[in-house]
Amino acid sequence: MYLGEVCTEAGERWELQLKGAGPTPFSRQADGRKVLRSSIREFLCSEAMFHLGVPTTRAGACVTSQSTVVRDVFYDGNPRPEPCAVVLRLAPTFLRFGSFEIFKPRDENTGRAGPSVGRDDIRLQMLDYVISTFYPEIQAAHPGDPVQRHAAFFREVTRRTARLVAEWQCVGFCHGVLNTDNMSIVGLTIDYGPFGFLDRYDPDHVCNASDTAGRYAYSKQPEVCKWNLQKLAEALDPALPLELAEAILADEFDAEFGRHYLQKMRRKLGLVQTEQEGDGALVAQLLETMHLTGADFTNSFYLLSSFPAAPESPDLDEFLATLTAQCASLEELRLAFRPQMDPRQLSMMLMLAQSNPQLLALIGTRASLARELERVEQQSRLEQLSEAELHGRNRSCWAAWLRDYRARLEKDREASGDAAAWQAERVRIMRANNPKYVLRNYIAQGAIEAAESGDFSEASAARLPPHPPGCGGGRPPTVPLALCPPAGAAGVEAAGDPLRRGGGRRGGQRGGCGGQRVSRPAALL
Repeated sequence: MYLGEVCTEAGERWELQLKGAGPTPFSRQADGRKVLRSSIREFLCSEAMFHLGVPTTRAGACVTSQSTVVRDVFYDGNPRPEPCAVVLRLAPTFLRFGSFEIFKPRDENTGRAGPSVGRDDIRLQMLDYVISTFYPEIQAAHPGDPVQRHAAFFREVTRRTARLVAEWQCVGFCHGVLNTDNMSIVGLTIDYGPFGFLDRYDPDHVCNASDTAGRYAYSKQPEVCKWNLQKLAEALDPALPLELAEAILADEFDAEFGRHYLQKMRRKLGLVQTEQEGDGALVAQLLETMHLTGADFTNSFYLLSSFPAAPESPDLDEFLATLTAQCASLEELRLAFRPQMDPRQLSMMLMLAQSNPQLLALIGTRASLARELERVEQQSRLEQLSEAELHGRNRSCWAAWLRDYRARLEKDREASGDAAAWQAERVRIMRANNPKYVLRNYIAQGAIEAAESGDFSEASAARLPPHPPGCGGGRPPTVPLALCPPAGAAGVEAAGDPLRRGGGRRGGQRGGCGGQRVSRPAALL
């Protein structure tokens, strides 16, 4: 429900919206209410993202109600009444990519079209409003050429979106529902539903229980955002010719994403002086090491800010012990790799992959079958592994990466000329870019359970760490318990509004440090 807008003395413009206030003309058959559980999640995460330095809508207030609505929390046929709440949220605008899809022409497959198809006059009015209000510099630069003005607008939206998703990837944030209606026209994180932050690093992590195909998996977020920009380009045609928009998208998105992502990752690794050609490979090797060892994404980066960078430092063994201590245990990995298909179903799917791969692709089970085969393979390997062997392998993997990292830090230090100043700056930048806390789902769930019992202290935005998300003073000798999910809570995931099961690692450890892959039928490759 749109309340209006406020323009501040500083020139800021804020739209005010109520979410969950009841039915509106746009509620379709729904009741328009928002439950306390999802309201607290949005309230906390929008503020957490702001304090992490990620562009986002803001939460002004969360107001509870004595009303209840019936919701199926786990989508398992067991609905229950839940208390309602209303969130006051703020943003410069809540216009989305999907706002322009009201002009969408008739789809040849579905036969559906936007309600304002053919109304080029309204599309031009919307474009003029958005550009003059939120991109005034573009309006001023192209006063008499609407096509170039629209091209400049689309180029800037593309760049902002690329930078936004790069920020998500660098803090381990999974949105969960990246359709065009959840993409902001000004490059903000918007609509917090089944979001989640990575615990154990897993590029295939899916935080939405209903996303069985993994469309919105963590590693696929850049690809999906680019796809959504393609849909926006189609919706803007002919005000912005589609060929021109597609050329802009091809030129800008991947380059801007790669540039911003690597720049942010360099800061997370404390590479403050020089840019080296091999930095991208160093980052990729770090993520692969996290994946192979079941390391926690947030904690690993946080600990690296205390890495003893000096050559031949006597503290390296102590640091390695701390780093490997927060990796997944053998029990956790075995739990994560439990097969999820009935053996008979798996056998039938494998037969189908060999005999009729086209049908397998048509019914959309190829990706899930590939993941199941990897789970079975890894489960077999883990059953033959002891805890001591796992620890030794993890230690070897991390020692190999740390040698490369230390060599890269030494090049950076040499470029500075002042080792003491370089060290101080490295630590400062790493602590400003590697959060000590993120809003893990089990933390949000604790706040929800307390609020449902009448205690709102855990849900107070005042309890969030200040910006920047600093690591505080001193080097942590061990990983504080506050940073780690408790036993059984690692990877707790959200399904729409609700939390679902524990153990959210879908991918995980493969072979040894070489990343050995499982063999699959040709239909899956």
